[in-house]
Formats: sequence, C-alpha cells, structure tokens
Amino acid sequence: MVYSKDIKFTEVEEKIIDYLKYGYTNAQIGKILHISRHTVKYYVSSILSKTGASNRINAVFLLASGGYFKESE
Repeated sequence: MVYSKDIKFTEVEEKIIDYLKYGYTNAQIGKILHISRHTVKYYVSSILSKTGASNRINAVFLLASGGYFKESE
C-alpha cells in the first residue's frame, strides 16, 4: 500500500509521524508530547494499520513515496 490522501490521520498521529520521520523512539516522542510511551505505541499501531505498513520505517517510506511529507512541509 502507498499513502493516499484518502487516509486521514488525527492531529496526534500527524505529530507522531513527524517524529517517526526522524527516528525518534516511542519514549522520546512520549516525553515531547507529554503522553506515555504506551499511548505513543497505540498511535503508532494505528498509523501502521492505516498505511498497511509492517513497521514504523516502512510506514515512513510508504508515506514519503506517496507524497505525504510534501503536503505537510
């Protein structure tokens, strides 16, 4: 699957995607966003599900190849 504009992310998911892009861990993202790493894990799982990715690196790749970052930057 490749990112499509039909996929809608929540505001928190969008913030997390931006940190995933730079390789931040769940703990680091949680500290920045003032949420637990378990909550970050929940959101990362949602992002993986929405993109059809098998892992966070694959999700970033799929989002990049589908033009997601061009839209948001």
